[in-house]
Amino acid sequence: MDGIKCLKWGLRFCNYITWSGFLDQTFTLAFYKPTAARHKILLENKAFPSDHYAVESQIRLRGFDPQQSMLLLSPRPGEETLRTEDILEVIEKEGDSIAVVMFSGVQYYTGQLFNMAAITEAGQRKGCYVGFDCAHAAGNVELKLHDWGVDFACWCSYKYINSGAGGLAGAFIHEKHKHTIKPALTGWWGHDLKTRFQMSNELELQPGVNGFRLSNQPILLVCPLQASLQVFNMTSMQALRRKSLLLTGYLEYLIQHYYSEDPTRPQKPHVHIMTPSDPQQRGCQLSLSFSIPIRRVFQELERRGVACDMREPSVLRIAPVPLYNSFSDVHRFIETLGAALAAGSQ
Repeated sequence: MDGIKCLKWGLRFCNYITWSGFLDQTFTLAFYKPTAARHKILLENKAFPSDHYAVESQIRLRGFDPQQSMLLLSPRPGEETLRTEDILEVIEKEGDSIAVVMFSGVQYYTGQLFNMAAITEAGQRKGCYVGFDCAHAAGNVELKLHDWGVDFACWCSYKYINSGAGGLAGAFIHEKHKHTIKPALTGWWGHDLKTRFQMSNELELQPGVNGFRLSNQPILLVCPLQASLQVFNMTSMQALRRKSLLLTGYLEYLIQHYYSEDPTRPQKPHVHIMTPSDPQQRGCQLSLSFSIPIRRVFQELERRGVACDMREPSVLRIAPVPLYNSFSDVHRFIETLGAALAAGSQ
């Protein structure tokens, strides 16, 4: 099996790995070619730990110091998300020393959707490779990695692609690199299909992302992914995104209406939305912080049957997913949140 094409996004699922963190390592190893003058990797200061660790370990592997070669970008003082203009400014200023720009597609903690097209154009203009961890973007927002010219990307399928915990990871390498970027680690499954079983021990590497495959796919993980993609094929990412904008906007409106801070009632528990209010800068996730201890709110929501996610130190991630959540679900959540806030503040 050559992998499962996800036609809605023009991407390919790697059939040899279940963890996108491993792909972070693999692709960074392939694209990171540091020199004395160009050795930095630009990423978010609060990137997901697997991205952070991958970058740090690859820098060390190449004989450089992460303290000097990791260029970490933080929001402005008093702000919670990165401004696109600040990202582009750093790339323009530091680009001659940056080997790889590696960002999230959607930031796991804040829910911010980055302008991948603008970041890619800015990075490549300065001679950098640009890649994205799309773990929270695939199946959530429209991705046009090829059209944007993105050099590489990886993602997992167990979040918004609904393949189940530990589901197969996915990978993208732009076709412009299919004959120039080679995997640092090679395996039998990267060998050309026509001659693989000749067993010559002379590698005929498949071009592009197919050459990065190391071993056969776990069939029990292929089945739920295939079932999920069959559901996606009943609609389109354009239609899902349209519904997502409405669902998430409805959730945002109700939270602001019922649970914003009220100066006339300082004791009333209130909710702060960390995720950008601009619909074009977010997927379906809203990251919420609270005026009362977050663990209490999380426990009270769990007791009432709400499946959400708590991330240290102070965020609940709420995601009305358009494929299977409804406006009634959002309204019911708002009512449940009120009960959880009341119980958690006692």
